[in-house]
Amino acid sequence: MAKRLTCDVVVVGAGMVGAACALYAARTGLDVRVVDRGPVAGGTTGAGEGNLLVSDKGPGPELDLALMSARLWAALADELGTAIEYEPKGGLVVASAPAALTALRDFAAGQRGAGVTAVPVGADRLPELEPHLAPAMAGGVHYPQDAQVMPALAAARLLRASGARMHVGHTVTGVLRAAGGTVYGVRTDRGDIHAPAVVNAAGTWGGDLAALAGVRLPVLPRRGFVLVTEPLPRMVRHKVYAADYVADVASDSAALRTSPVVEGTAAGPVLIGATRERVGFDRSLSLPAVRALAAGAIGLFPFLERVRALRTYAGFRPYLPDHLPAIGPDPRAPGLFHACGHEGAGIGLATGTGQLLAQALTGKTPELDPAPFRPERFDTDGGDVR
Repeated sequence: MAKRLTCDVVVVGAGMVGAACALYAARTGLDVRVVDRGPVAGGTTGAGEGNLLVSDKGPGPELDLALMSARLWAALADELGTAIEYEPKGGLVVASAPAALTALRDFAAGQRGAGVTAVPVGADRLPELEPHLAPAMAGGVHYPQDAQVMPALAAARLLRASGARMHVGHTVTGVLRAAGGTVYGVRTDRGDIHAPAVVNAAGTWGGDLAALAGVRLPVLPRRGFVLVTEPLPRMVRHKVYAADYVADVASDSAALRTSPVVEGTAAGPVLIGATRERVGFDRSLSLPAVRALAAGAIGLFPFLERVRALRTYAGFRPYLPDHLPAIGPDPRAPGLFHACGHEGAGIGLATGTGQLLAQALTGKTPELDPAPFRPERFDTDGGDVR
């Protein structure tokens, strides 16, 4: 006797990517449930800065996805108003030395060819954009397409807009598969949820969920710290970062890497990043990392030396070895779809990811070539690992 389906799609993960997958799937008419062992935005999303960036991505599939996502975020901002604290403030990337500026402008030229608005800024014009920036910069590039949301709030609003039924505090303990290997739902510590499609939006734990389905997805946690200052008048207008941030994002090093990223928020505090290191799920405070954040931020904005840092927090970016997310159906487990491994770009790429997933779920032609994001690309033989 056939099992009665509980819903059309079960999304595992109530962070930003899971919320976007639920929203766009529901808007195709699918009945969606969202499962998470913790609260909404209780993982990487809640530890993020809310960046929606094109500035840090070179030409290629990730930038194409970022541009698509930026358009979708702007449309959601028009629809949801101030509810997600969407702020199209733009980004400013600066270089302190002529050689770094040359490399930055070459990078920006390639981005412009891919559809990014990247405006060179001379040293004499930097104070017009950021009056409190350190005076010794060689120049920079302005990216008006960069934006920001309040991540936990935005994830909650997208989930509410989706109308999906929520199962927070429910731990997925298994992925249900028929004798032929087809996925038909998930097992949780509070019962089974049956569905012909399961979306793995488990973020840093996406590899663990994949393993429950008997397939390999080598997601690793990459820890990062953020410093939060006391509330201030708006003294940092854009997301401002040093040119070497892009190299740190692309690095495969497990060691600590830091590059200054500074931005103001609508609520007043200044957020200071960014560090990257692979230390497993160790949440302990790293004084070298936090000191490097403070020093780098003061190097960009000297006034911060007189500002109190109220707190610091850590999060884990879901890292895949080729720095591209896994998006789409998994041929090793029919009915399993992946939407994870976005590293530090998950907030910004969530909308495009959700749209691509909805298109895959309904058999529509995807807006982007899905091949670079294939979940099985890390298997040398493409086989099932059960």
